[in-house]
Amino acid sequence: MKRRHRYRHLPEEQDANDRWLISYADFITLMFAFFVVMYAFTMQNEGKYKQLTESLVKIFKNKEVSGKPIQIGKEPRVLKSEPTPIVSPEKKPTRPKADEASKKAMAKIAGQLIENLKPLVDKKLIKIDHNERWVQIQINTSILFDVGSSVLENDAYEPLNALARVLKPLPNTVHVEGHTDNIPITTKRFPSNWELSAHRAASVVHLFTKGGIKPSRLSAIGYGEHRPLSPNTTKKGRRENRRVVVVILADKNSRRVLDIE
Repeated sequence: MKRRHRYRHLPEEQDANDRWLISYADFITLMFAFFVVMYAFTMQNEGKYKQLTESLVKIFKNKEVSGKPIQIGKEPRVLKSEPTPIVSPEKKPTRPKADEASKKAMAKIAGQLIENLKPLVDKKLIKIDHNERWVQIQINTSILFDVGSSVLENDAYEPLNALARVLKPLPNTVHVEGHTDNIPITTKRFPSNWELSAHRAASVVHLFTKGGIKPSRLSAIGYGEHRPLSPNTTKKGRRENRRVVVVILADKNSRRVLDIE
């Protein structure tokens, strides 16, 4: 009985001692699979790793290294798209920068005009302002036109011809703007202040063309009563608003900047 009892337990003890072989075989199989995958991956990307190795060797040998990132393989495809400009309604477009030559040119033109029109400037019948983008000459219409008329007065020819002599040799674009006060006008020729201001600007432009200025450089603009300098509640304010403005532009972008301001 004892011998049978011993032989009955012997296979179970032998089976328990050999179970580690199963776990070991599983581990070996997994390791084999892992190294096969790694070997296949290495063979597929051999060129990339070679490029990376060469780049690292150059970096450690050379002290002055470029700050650019190392590109491995092909560059990723980037879809190019034009960004949509967004302008906040509360912010005005930024003003383009003018170069030093433009500033000097505008200052030189303003100096010539002040010198040639000094008597009228001293009487405050003409006001000359300038910046790096334009020169602006404001002429009171009292020396140019009669009330409600777009025909130039005799006294208007001398200052306008002096102005034309300065403008003639210049390449700049010139805009002539007509402005009125807010007193309405209703005639057969001028149904409103729009027509009156535009006709007055056109009269000045015609005189400039007779003075030798190329018509392609000139524009006549009528603003009517809608861009006043002063309140129209007083005689002085209405007198200041009745004006013709000659604007000498530095370049083609100056008109846009002037409209913004």
